[in-house]
Amino acid sequence: MKLIKELAMLVFVGYLFLWVITPTYVYKQKWLVRVRAHTTSTYFGTQGPTMLLYTFPVLLMAVAGSIYLHLKKKSNRNRDQGHKEATSDNLTIWRRPMIVKTLGIVTKIELAFFIMFIALLVWSFTEYLHLSFAKITPQSAALYGEKVWESKLASVALQFGLIGNICLAFMFFPVTRGSSLLPLFGLTSEASVKYHIWLGHIVMTLFTSHGVCYIICWIVTKQTSEMLKWAKTDISVVAGEVSLVAGLIMWATTFPQIRRKMFEVFFYTHHLYIIFIVFFVFHVGIGYASIMLPGFYLFMMDRFLRFLQSRGSVRLISTRILPCETLELNFSKSQGLHYTPTSIIFINVPSISKTQWHPFTITSSSNLEPEKLSVMIKGEGSWSKKLYQILSSPNPVDRLDVCVEGPYGPISTNFLRHDMIIMVSGGSGITPFISIFRELVFTTETLKCNAPKILMISVFKDSSDLTMLELLLPTHGTPTEFSKLELQIEAYVTREKQQPTNDKKQVQTIWLKPNPSDAPITPILGQNGWLWLGAIISCSFMIFLLSMGALTRFYIYPIDKNTYKVYSYASRGALNMLLICTSIVVTCSLGFLWNKKKNATDSKKIQNMEGATPIGTPNSLFYNADRELESLPQQSLIQSTNVHFGERPDLKRMLFEQKESSVGVLVCGPKKMRHEVANICSAGLASNLHFESISFSW
Repeated sequence: MKLIKELAMLVFVGYLFLWVITPTYVYKQKWLVRVRAHTTSTYFGTQGPTMLLYTFPVLLMAVAGSIYLHLKKKSNRNRDQGHKEATSDNLTIWRRPMIVKTLGIVTKIELAFFIMFIALLVWSFTEYLHLSFAKITPQSAALYGEKVWESKLASVALQFGLIGNICLAFMFFPVTRGSSLLPLFGLTSEASVKYHIWLGHIVMTLFTSHGVCYIICWIVTKQTSEMLKWAKTDISVVAGEVSLVAGLIMWATTFPQIRRKMFEVFFYTHHLYIIFIVFFVFHVGIGYASIMLPGFYLFMMDRFLRFLQSRGSVRLISTRILPCETLELNFSKSQGLHYTPTSIIFINVPSISKTQWHPFTITSSSNLEPEKLSVMIKGEGSWSKKLYQILSSPNPVDRLDVCVEGPYGPISTNFLRHDMIIMVSGGSGITPFISIFRELVFTTETLKCNAPKILMISVFKDSSDLTMLELLLPTHGTPTEFSKLELQIEAYVTREKQQPTNDKKQVQTIWLKPNPSDAPITPILGQNGWLWLGAIISCSFMIFLLSMGALTRFYIYPIDKNTYKVYSYASRGALNMLLICTSIVVTCSLGFLWNKKKNATDSKKIQNMEGATPIGTPNSLFYNADRELESLPQQSLIQSTNVHFGERPDLKRMLFEQKESSVGVLVCGPKKMRHEVANICSAGLASNLHFESISFSW
């Protein structure tokens, strides 16, 4: 594992070094010339060297990452006892959070890499300009009927496009949910979405500047006819304009004022990325577009695998209905499906909307509950409110068609490295902590490991929200005794001064009937999914290379002779995109169908659980805390909980009071709460506090 990771890191360093030297004279006039002299062939043309330098290293890292993750997954079966050095090494200070305006909560490591990336863009831009301006003279400008400043403006416009391509090359990595690259760097796609947002803003700023500068230049020089140019073997301006317009429409919907209030507009508009990429390829040609190909190639592969997984319905076993308009959905899953706490899953209910997919944080533990997967859904949006109404109506449905994608999450977690864990949540931000709590129950009860102390600080608006705490306990069939855990829950109800006297609200469990076509949730590529992913990446790229080589050698080369001056750029790009899509569809489909057949053979038959909904559903624990409890786990949960009405927690005091040598501070909730906790942990007044912001979906 260590050797594979070091190899991948070495390739990554070389890949970054390539980007650093790309704008230089030495690279363009010496190194690249030599590479092309030895690699340009009748099979791949001048596109071959670009793919060798920019595409192959990334796909090699992705395959190495797949092997590494497979081995790591196997090693995680022998669960480690925690590593204290994880919080006491020299990088601790670099992991501390900072609040940076416009960037939000970032660690010093993230900020350092962000600054280095900006430095790369500045370096590339200035180096490109230096080389370009050196060639612009009054004589050279006169050849094109331009003044010197007009030629320099055109050069600046070109350089904006070139450095925009650097950002585009990295932009799709963070949104590849099943990525084998991100875990190599300790990242998940959920936590990396902010990098995609940063890159998206930079890309569109640069590409917009690129287009505006050219438009100004054409207007000044009275060459507006250039705006309608679609060259056969040169830059296609119209294609670039179409790509830019698609990008601007996407960009406009990403700003919070639109994205938060009209999320569906943002979501559907983002599918214009297809138009953006296709016309980008037409604009610059497939040879140059191969620079950004690897990130998009891996993204397309991941997207098609997700499409295949989402086609079938999964079995919904039961739902717990809470009085605070919250549901817990319990799905059947195969025992071979393993996921870590804080993982998410995407859910689609065709009866509500066939196109809407919503992410939800998983609340169950795959170790504690090997045959069940649970999620919590709070009815705060139109989609989730419709789902709540369907399942909580006086005459609820007896079954529901549901499709899923995922789960996705960190490859491993190590909460045992802390002596104490403080979980700070606001409202439904408690969701990811439910899965962490259940995992710690498994750790102490089944593996007999010493778990850290747990302090859960939960803030709710209304007392009815207190019933979310009941989801800490699984519904049935699993060991839920957690007396060995040192648990303390401090719950705060901010909008009520005292506990309401009305005791009528209940937590209700609804059992749903199976459908023969429903299947348990299974890993998309089987238990050896990472190995399968590495094989699919390798095979699909080999198929693409072979088919592209044959197409070039026997069709394009006889016409073009590697001059790139005869055969249409658009036709070459369209053929390459068709070959890429075909290779991905063939290899992904074969891998998926093979594992689907194996999963169907290995999975247990769905048990017949038809029958009426249990009549005596228990009243809410937190509305009847003084009644005699038959369940010891429920009683332990009540005894561990203090409820405070009409006040907010003094987070600074509560965090600084903890004297354990290593305290993991996990926070999930509103932005204001996350920033408050981040400020407390980063103040440097308590070196034992180790902050971590948890993303969640509900």
